[in-house]
Amino acid sequence: MAAAMKPMELASTVRAACIQAALDGYEQAQIAGLCREGAWECAVDAIRRVDLQAILQNPAAED
Repeated sequence: MAAAMKPMELASTVRAACIQAALDGYEQAQIAGLCREGAWECAVDAIRRVDLQAILQNPAAED
């Protein structure tokens, strides 16, 4: 198990993972031909699917 992270480090790691998920989800939706609203919904869904357990177990992998 990974060493405990400081709260701000954990928050920063989670934020970075959410931003990356949103960007990836939006880009994939745009490539698939969805409108802006549909792409935004895909981006939000991607954030919901961020694997928080994986971040807690291996925070360095999300950088």
